[in-house]
Amino acid sequence: MECTDSTSRLDAYLDQELDAPGIAAIDRHLASCAACKEIFGAQSALQSGIRRHATYYTAPERLKERIRAGIGSPARPSFGWQWPKFPQLQFGAALAAAAVVSWIAAVEYTAPREDDLIMEQVVSGHARAVVTSHVADVASTDQHTVKPWLSGKLDFSPPVTDLADAGFPLAGGRLDYLDNRPVAALVYRYRQHVINLFVWPDEKSGRVPTQALSKHGYNVLRWSDAGMTFWAISDVNAADLKTFAETYASAR
Repeated sequence: MECTDSTSRLDAYLDQELDAPGIAAIDRHLASCAACKEIFGAQSALQSGIRRHATYYTAPERLKERIRAGIGSPARPSFGWQWPKFPQLQFGAALAAAAVVSWIAAVEYTAPREDDLIMEQVVSGHARAVVTSHVADVASTDQHTVKPWLSGKLDFSPPVTDLADAGFPLAGGRLDYLDNRPVAALVYRYRQHVINLFVWPDEKSGRVPTQALSKHGYNVLRWSDAGMTFWAISDVNAADLKTFAETYASAR
C-alpha cells in the first residue's frame, strides 16, 4: 500500500468503516511507515479531543414547553377547513420548532459516552491483533517474563499472572493504545480462543463492579479496582469470559 492510498483511507479506518482486509492493510502500512503513523496519531488525537471536549447543550424545560405549545394542533372548525389567521408565521414557527426539536434529539442520541468510545477502541484493538495474527509482542507463558517486558515500556506495572491451572494459560503481552494512552494488553488462551485483557491505571474511576457488554459479536467485560481499569474481550461465550475475569481478579 502506498502512502497516498493509506492517508486517503485513514478517516474510514478511524471511524471503523473498513472491512477486515482493509484494516489489516492499513495496520501493516502504519507499522512500516513513520510518516503515515504520525498523521494517524494526529488525526486520532484530534478525533478523541473533539469527542471528549465538545460542548453539548440541552434546551431548558421552558423552551421545550413553548415549542410544544407552538406546534400544538389547532381546534378543527365545525364547518369545513379554514386557513389559519397568519399561515406564514405559523409555518415558520413550525419549521423552527421542528429544527430545534431535531437538534435536541440529535445531541441527546448522538453524543457518545466515554465508555462507548473506549469499547470501540477495545474491539478494534482485539480485532486487529487477531486478524493480523500479531497478538503478542512478547510471547511467553512465564509471567516473570511478560511483566518485566511490559513494565519496562510503560509508566506503570500491570498485574500479570498465569491462569493455566484454571484453563486460561498466559500467552504473552503487547503494547496497545487506548483512551489516549499506551496500555498493556495481556493475552490469554481458552481452548482455541484468544482473550485480550487491556489494563491501564485510572485513579479517577475508583472501584467499579464488573459490567458485561457485547459488540460486533464479541463479549466484553470491564471493571476497575485498586486504581487500575480492566477490559477483557473475546469471542468466547459470556459465561466463560466471566469465569476468566473472576479467576484473574482473585489471583491478583
